[in-house]
Amino acid sequence: MSYRFAGNYEQHSRAANRLAILIPLTLLIIFMIQYLEFRSVLVSAMVFTGVLVAFAGGFILIWLYGQPWFLNIPFFGENLRDLFQVHPVNLSVAVWVGFLALFGIVTDDGVLMATFLRNRFNAVQPGSIEEVRQLVLEGAARRIRPAMMVTATTLLGYLPILTARGRGADIMAPMAIPAFGGLLIEIISVFIVPVLFCIWQENRWKRKKKKA
Repeated sequence: MSYRFAGNYEQHSRAANRLAILIPLTLLIIFMIQYLEFRSVLVSAMVFTGVLVAFAGGFILIWLYGQPWFLNIPFFGENLRDLFQVHPVNLSVAVWVGFLALFGIVTDDGVLMATFLRNRFNAVQPGSIEEVRQLVLEGAARRIRPAMMVTATTLLGYLPILTARGRGADIMAPMAIPAFGGLLIEIISVFIVPVLFCIWQENRWKRKKKKA
């Protein structure tokens, strides 16, 4: 005599096993694509920090959805909890698919920032630590607005999914929650990447100064 679980449990277990392979594979592919762009493991790692920050942001919003006080605010006669259908969210397959979609989006700001900074330092060779910092500040200031526009338009695109009701909403909303939370926190990467890039360039300049 033998027995086995079937139905939804069997499908969930099969999907979880596949995701255990797909998530690390996706992260590896994202890193490899960044490496092909920058030809530097260090710069690729700087951009990849956006994935780690967004991963944390997705889990933070999932945690907030389980709190009774989150978005418990009346807004034009309707409670925001009801508008955004706030309720505890389990780590289902839909949630992990949302994380996969998030990983492909969050590196945009880092790539935008790191590409401009790299091109700027290739065109201008700084003569001091102060010039290194000035170049980084200049590049970051010129790219922060496009980065914010990309993030803002993506966030606005998720709002109809978070507030949708009807057929398919029970699947799409759990996918959108980690993506929305990750993008909110991922904005920090527009500051993280320039700081890490500045530290890297300062160390390079110091090494060159010692050799000279």
